[in-house]
Amino acid sequence: MSKVLYIKANSKPEELSRTFKISNAFVEAYKQFHPEDEVVTLDLYRENIGFLTEKDVLVHSEATDDSRQSIAVKYARQFRDFDKYIFAEPLWNLGVPAILKAYFDYISQVSITFKYSPTGPIGLCRGKKAINITTQGGAHSEDAATAQEHGNSYIKTMLNFFGIEDYKCISASKLDIIGMDVEAIVNKAIEEAKELAKSF
Repeated sequence: MSKVLYIKANSKPEELSRTFKISNAFVEAYKQFHPEDEVVTLDLYRENIGFLTEKDVLVHSEATDDSRQSIAVKYARQFRDFDKYIFAEPLWNLGVPAILKAYFDYISQVSITFKYSPTGPIGLCRGKKAINITTQGGAHSEDAATAQEHGNSYIKTMLNFFGIEDYKCISASKLDIIGMDVEAIVNKAIEEAKELAKSF
């Protein structure tokens, strides 16, 4: 049995989010194909994830009783204890929502998700897998515009840093471009999501 963490990072109501329409379809299909697995939802806005405090920053360099009780350490340990990860977020202002960046700041903890060595940092989450489900108003995943895309590329880089190399992405783009068939784009992404759920 695998433990799956479904990480949601969008402040829009569930029924208005095109991102969640796709990611929820993926999760439902995943549950059908992997009924023995446990899926836990972590909605970052409901968790009220904030920015690192001075105390949280000290956790990175001090192994005190206070640091072991840190909220950041709690989320890092939770992340470490799962086998698979589903991220769901829109591309906002060419990057991830700030709350997702804050979450990565929480879970980037020495001796939990990575460690230092004489040759540099080593990820401690090897052998795990992740999928990112994202939406874009523009076309930042195509040709020259990819240089402006710092959402999916950021998540992939951070997960690689943790040692997670089995990584896939489903992206529905051009959703805010006038004249595009948004429903068709979203439905195509949903079908892709359902198909990927079989082997995830």
